[in-house]
Amino acid sequence: MKVVSRKGDTLWYFSQLFKVPLQLVEDSNPEHSSDHILKNGETILIPGYIRSICEIKKGDTLSSILFQKGISLDCITIMNQGKELSRLRPGEVIQLPEKVRNKIVNPKKKYDYHAFLHDLNRLKEVYPFMESNCIGQSVMGKPLHHLKIGKGTKKVHWNGSFHANEWITSAMIMNLLNEYLVAVTNGQPLRGLPCLPLYEQTLLSVVPMVNPDGVDLVVNGPPDTEPFKQIVETINEDRADFMGWKANIRGIDLNKHFPANWRVEKERKEEKVPSPRDYPGDTPLTEPEAKAMRNLAEKEDFDMVIAVHTQGEEFYWGYEGLEPSESERIALEFERVSSYKNVQYVDSHAGFKDWFIQEFRKPGFTLELGKGINPLPLSQYDTIYTKTLGIFLASLYI
Repeated sequence: MKVVSRKGDTLWYFSQLFKVPLQLVEDSNPEHSSDHILKNGETILIPGYIRSICEIKKGDTLSSILFQKGISLDCITIMNQGKELSRLRPGEVIQLPEKVRNKIVNPKKKYDYHAFLHDLNRLKEVYPFMESNCIGQSVMGKPLHHLKIGKGTKKVHWNGSFHANEWITSAMIMNLLNEYLVAVTNGQPLRGLPCLPLYEQTLLSVVPMVNPDGVDLVVNGPPDTEPFKQIVETINEDRADFMGWKANIRGIDLNKHFPANWRVEKERKEEKVPSPRDYPGDTPLTEPEAKAMRNLAEKEDFDMVIAVHTQGEEFYWGYEGLEPSESERIALEFERVSSYKNVQYVDSHAGFKDWFIQEFRKPGFTLELGKGINPLPLSQYDTIYTKTLGIFLASLYI
């Protein structure tokens, strides 16, 4: 929410006035320090609030409105600069600050790129301390969004929808972010854990939808634009059902496309040409989505990565004996808080987690949420969310 400062205001005063942690107000307004004396007319962002409209009714007084809304006189003064508040009449309209205490994200729907962008823009509006930038584009030119939340030196990265028909992972991650943002801003615990200390000790990095072209294909069917319509129809052998599609729009499996024993996957996979699933490509890292994720990991130097997939109710945390010893301790905590089975090794290569462990010798995890056939039905969402929330929080505190 935007407000306009008066001469002499400070970020510290706004934090006290609107009852928002000072750290969040500072992070929402990085051009100002907390003790900086603001000039008259400067725009300040207040996290966790939206503007609401109040129509004055007969019998309303300024005092009654303040009492009903639980806000101070100065809150209303700032929100309605230039309006004579001492002479409110029925029918007049004033603006009030409304604290957002509920979730914005609705994860229980088919979650395509449009739904993701809608939720992302709303979160950015209400929680301006969340940083957002573009790390690249998909084959079809969709921006790949990277979000950052927190101030700590420990860097934890989550990503979702490497595989197209696992789009429920993007909805899950966005819902987790929304819950976390609400808790941090309002001082609410999650599973008994205060969240502001997590915000202060950990920098959370998220790419919620790695493969937006593929997700849109699975959720909405073939694109109208060429040559992509022809490409996917040819690869899918003119079948109308794209529910089994895991690859990107060019038929390359992005999670078998990293240089971590890539040739092993290339030689043993039956798919020797672009396919709905499992084709590793002609060489590693030809696809822009995979390149963007490689570049991000190299730039940010994460301490831990978590790639979210479906299905199996288990997670994988080792690769070729290259994982650090601390990975086992983290895996046991993830298992404890989720009931998902921890599995050290699986006979698989060329995934993002595999490459990360190989290149950086740091903890990497592949979560396999839920059970069944992808795309998992939304009827599983609540159960999946409950278990994943434990891992999400553990990744921040461990």
